[in-house]
Amino acid sequence: MKFHPQPQGGTARPWAFPAPERGTLPNGLTVLHCHRPGQQVVAVEVNLDAPLDAEPAGLDGVATIMARALSEGTDKHTAEEFAAELERCGATLDAHADHSGVRVSLEVPASRLPKALGLLADALRAPAFPDSEIERLVANRLDEIPHEQANPARRAAKELSKELFPADARMSRPRQGTEETVERVDAAAVRAFYEAHVRPATATAVVVGDLTGIDLDTVLADSLGAWTGGTAKPRSVPPVTADDTGRVVIVDRPGAVQTQLLIGRIGPDRHDRIWPAQVLGVYCLGGTLTSRLDRVLREEKGYTYGVRAFGQVLRSAPDGTGASLLAISGSVDTASTGPALEDTWTVLRTLAAEGLTDAERDVAVQNLVGVAPLKYETSAAVAGTLADQVEQQLPDDYQAQLYARLAETGTVEATAAAVSAFPGGRLVTVLVGDASAIEEPVRALGIGEVKVVSG
Repeated sequence: MKFHPQPQGGTARPWAFPAPERGTLPNGLTVLHCHRPGQQVVAVEVNLDAPLDAEPAGLDGVATIMARALSEGTDKHTAEEFAAELERCGATLDAHADHSGVRVSLEVPASRLPKALGLLADALRAPAFPDSEIERLVANRLDEIPHEQANPARRAAKELSKELFPADARMSRPRQGTEETVERVDAAAVRAFYEAHVRPATATAVVVGDLTGIDLDTVLADSLGAWTGGTAKPRSVPPVTADDTGRVVIVDRPGAVQTQLLIGRIGPDRHDRIWPAQVLGVYCLGGTLTSRLDRVLREEKGYTYGVRAFGQVLRSAPDGTGASLLAISGSVDTASTGPALEDTWTVLRTLAAEGLTDAERDVAVQNLVGVAPLKYETSAAVAGTLADQVEQQLPDDYQAQLYARLAETGTVEATAAAVSAFPGGRLVTVLVGDASAIEEPVRALGIGEVKVVSG
């Protein structure tokens, strides 16, 4: 039997996050494009400057309905025809609304890019917003709300937002609206929101994939370049204010066999110098199965299948007015709620007193930096990150610089950032569970005033 020679490992090639090329179309649309050889599925992300705090009073959810309605017909195609045209291209088109704006996402084989971009341009340029489709989307959204209310993790997130932010702040209310506000949304409201906020001059398109043989300038000019619209007046952005005084809110779910935990506060956004160290320190605390919280609560105590710590940008601004949500999330069995919270606070106090170890820091750097080439294997992953950078007013090389800074961050700096992120006395704790079983054990911990609300 003849054996083939054993494959030998080659020399590792240096990797850096892809650098995009930037330009502007005559209609004012900003375009970032990135050629990725071999990526035959092209990803397109479009950022629209239509944030949730721009929704009219009493119409929370209109941005979500508008985003969902962009693919429900245009001046050229009915909703059914538009869906069929996308299918013929082998393309997918999605859109969602968030605090920072509306994001429209397209994925399509490179050979069908011109056709798909034409459909995307039609959806942005002249959406039909037919009354019947808007009514259907509103009804679908109303059907979703009870399911979200029943989901412990979603219910905890809703309560945390309500607790952290003032009642008149948009961030305090559900992103996709409530039953009361969504019921008020009609086609006229959707059209008005579109007319007020969707225009090429305030939008950015990101195109990533194998662009070999594609005259992208011509394709863009013939599609998104045909989108017209006026300029927009500068929009005032309300400051982010939050109250993270240490306290506990129990959302009562009588008979629940598990308790959903969400512990959070507000921290800096990605413009802050502390962000890289915070990413590293928070990852050491609860970013993976080997992190401290999981090691104690899952491996040693068996309270949970997993608990995570993370930072999520809510609004980003170069002037320091942005904010992120810093949180610890997981679920435990009802009887273990008090002990699990006690051990969580013990982990935080130990971290503050003794710091991280060099080994923890090294593993975190390897996990965050070493696997980055795998994380960005697809066009969609690269396009999504570039669109995030645009949305958060960050430079085009931010992600590349972030990995360099993570690799340079030392153990002491990462410890200080993690301790600053989760100070034991300034954390809002939301528990979704059986109040009759968990209230007294939680009160005994002394981690803040405790109140019970209905589920």
